[in-house]
Amino acid sequence: MQLKIYNSLTAEKEIFKPILEGNVGMYVCGPTVYSNVHLGNVRTFLSFDFIYRTLMHLGYKVRYVRNITDAGHLTDDGNVENDRFVKQTRLEKLEPMEIVQKYTVDFHKVLDMFNLLPPNIEPTATGHIVEQIELTQKLIERGFAYESNGSVYFDVLEYNKRGLNYGELSKRNIEELFANTRDLDGQGEKKNPQDFALWKKASPAHIMRWNSPWGEGFPGWHLECTAMSTKYLGEKFDIHGGGMDLKFPHHECEIAQGKACNDIAPVNYWMHANMLTMNSQRMSKSTGNYILPMQLITGENDFFEKPFHPSIVRFCFLQAHYRSVLDISNDAMMASEKGFIRLMEAVKVLNSITPDDEKESGFNLEEWKSKSYDALTDDFNSPVLIAHLFEAVKFIFALNDGKETISTKDLEDLKSTLNAFIFDVLGLQAIEENNNEKLDQTLQVLIELRNQARKSRNFDLSDQIRDKLLAEGIELKDGRDGTTYVLN
Repeated sequence: MQLKIYNSLTAEKEIFKPILEGNVGMYVCGPTVYSNVHLGNVRTFLSFDFIYRTLMHLGYKVRYVRNITDAGHLTDDGNVENDRFVKQTRLEKLEPMEIVQKYTVDFHKVLDMFNLLPPNIEPTATGHIVEQIELTQKLIERGFAYESNGSVYFDVLEYNKRGLNYGELSKRNIEELFANTRDLDGQGEKKNPQDFALWKKASPAHIMRWNSPWGEGFPGWHLECTAMSTKYLGEKFDIHGGGMDLKFPHHECEIAQGKACNDIAPVNYWMHANMLTMNSQRMSKSTGNYILPMQLITGENDFFEKPFHPSIVRFCFLQAHYRSVLDISNDAMMASEKGFIRLMEAVKVLNSITPDDEKESGFNLEEWKSKSYDALTDDFNSPVLIAHLFEAVKFIFALNDGKETISTKDLEDLKSTLNAFIFDVLGLQAIEENNNEKLDQTLQVLIELRNQARKSRNFDLSDQIRDKLLAEGIELKDGRDGTTYVLN
């Protein structure tokens, strides 16, 4: 099997060749922890969790690094008022690191709920200030950066003058970048409009600040990922991932920083997960077309008719390829729930199948496995893999109905492979039956039987049901709106 990965840098699928055979170094841009993680973020991190699981299933030893941005994330390179952490500290009247802790805990809680595996290393921006200062000094020494009024900027024009290409990932040229530049506060400190901040001088209003050779300040957003990825994966590593929205400027700046510092491209394969929409519209707080992950799980929202278990949401997300736009809606979630239940039922049914070694099976197991692995290795094609899983599901129910047979050897192989794909690779979890729901369903049946007995004037049976339930601590109460029960 040859794994093929779509490389955003070349815009082509390429055969994956790791730098160190059998090993993969993978860095994924993590959350900026100033607010609750939103559903679009979950889609991105879930996509790379599936990629991580697939790589391990294919036999690679993976070092997966995913950072936490807890400082320096400006929406532009200028006014401190645009610092998301500063805004949130004022809004919630909390210290910056209280904000960081609150939303880091939320991030981990949500990802655990969706059964995402933790990365091998989860570094923070504030834990790598020294490394970021050292990188900035190196870029100044090499002539790719300059200090201006206590801030330090990367010199994009100088980078291009040396035969390098700022814009190679996003396919933009420098002239277009200059033409489309907006006027920003602090723009006067820069030599060129597209220069980006490596280190920003802290204004009196800025709470998060550190000493540096250029005075008190804080790191630019782009620098942290270069500092942390190279520290834990080396100057050149295999895979760098993130959301499509990070391609420019964030990942573009990372490429420039890596090349300027180390004279080599920092990453072999750039991977980008596409966006999530809801009801065919972009998710946005400003338009009201917005939902948090927990609201989808609890059902506390105006978009979906019922709550959905995290595994059903995960299943829904994986039915779209990670590079495709995924649209969620009530109909899509209901269809995913139906498909998920059928898939899990097939797993249960398979465990009760009795093999038959006398007859030949009509299901070509080896061909099915080959097709399934072809989907996995074709740029992690989860929807095609799931389609193949349902081919197996159809066969399993045919086995259960006595319309097909399977040998002992093939049965064990099918069980092993199906479980690996569903639980290890796709990361789905069986939904445990809720005992309270089962109790309620059972009691409703008994209440209905009692009501029928009363209508038939079979009061002995009616009283018997009531008295036996009462003896078990369940009191029936007859009222104008029907019969309810109370657990004593």
